[in-house]
Amino acid sequence: MRNTAVASSLLVTAAHAANMLYVSSYSGKVTTLDVSNACGPGCTASGSVPVLKTISWTDGCKGSPSWLTLDSAESTLFCIDEGLTSSKGSISSFKTNPDGSLSMLKKVSSLSGPVSGALYGGGRGLAVAHYDAGAFTAWDVFNPSKLKLVQTEKYRMNGPGPDPDRQDAPHPHQTVLDPTGKFIVVPDLGADKVYVYAVGSNDLKVKALTPISVKPGSGPRHLAFAVRDGKTFMYLVTELASTIIGYEVTYPAGSIKFKELFNIGSHGAGKPVSKTAYASEVVVSPDAKYLIVSSRGDNTFTIPNFDPKNSTKIISDPLINFSIDAKSGSLTPIQEAPCGGRYPRQFSMNKAGTLVAVGEQKDARVVLIKRDPASGKLGDFAGYANVAGEITSVIFNE
Repeated sequence: MRNTAVASSLLVTAAHAANMLYVSSYSGKVTTLDVSNACGPGCTASGSVPVLKTISWTDGCKGSPSWLTLDSAESTLFCIDEGLTSSKGSISSFKTNPDGSLSMLKKVSSLSGPVSGALYGGGRGLAVAHYDAGAFTAWDVFNPSKLKLVQTEKYRMNGPGPDPDRQDAPHPHQTVLDPTGKFIVVPDLGADKVYVYAVGSNDLKVKALTPISVKPGSGPRHLAFAVRDGKTFMYLVTELASTIIGYEVTYPAGSIKFKELFNIGSHGAGKPVSKTAYASEVVVSPDAKYLIVSSRGDNTFTIPNFDPKNSTKIISDPLINFSIDAKSGSLTPIQEAPCGGRYPRQFSMNKAGTLVAVGEQKDARVVLIKRDPASGKLGDFAGYANVAGEITSVIFNE
């Protein structure tokens, strides 16, 4: 068991947690936004959308922050630096303070191009995907002031994939812990595979299992799990083909097995996908009844400017909203809604399922969207903030 804070400290943290967002961008900064004034009941899209105040920022994760992973139980934020202008990346750890500020704990160099990190081993380990290096690394983060490399797995390809510009080499794009906490999955955009690892029971080393192969040229990017009525489903979003691949997940004899159920376009079965569009992020709601996918380059919507003094309309890509069938895992489209800007590279949902925070990479903007947990539908914009640089990730402090 990890260290536990005293009750008073937990209460202080809880009081502030739901009112903050952490945002990373290629400006080199991690910014903390105050969302306490976000649009509440009675606020409509025709009214003025509140501006989210910047509480604090740090450039301790520069040069190219690409992903944030929060260990809320330990009040620790991990920032992954892609190192776009360097031959190496880095991983930084920060203490999250109740006032929203971040205190640097440690920064270590890594293989090039880290783009995603996931906690595992009860929060003792951090699994990292390295896009440029074509590798997976595992880190001991039990003491966030002493980050230690545990394991490195480098991938190989016999030759380029069907899209040689993007699939010239392995390009793992994300690390995700499965719902049991016993397995890590890593989608690889370059190799058209999803690598699978079993987490060690006594240490932080992982064991490679048989990877999942997907349709050539798909370009696996991100994935999410849903657990409903005793069944587990996995939804893989591909970037190059803009598809959603659904799997049923079972655990025979303590292992893990994936059965492909369907492969549909990112807008739903039978619906066309623009050749200029690239699916990006996928998030399952806390109740596992709904799934949302973001698409970049669709330019589906034109919305009023968030600045009431600016009459220039904003071009917005969509968030594509689906309901999940508990028995079959199938997806039914229920809504397409504007995300509030261009290139929603990453987005997240709060634990209550009432707000969605979107990072608009090409517009240097963070947008909050109201959500009805019962219907799963997205509503009016609840707040926004202009944040310097291309937004790479935005997460709630919960």
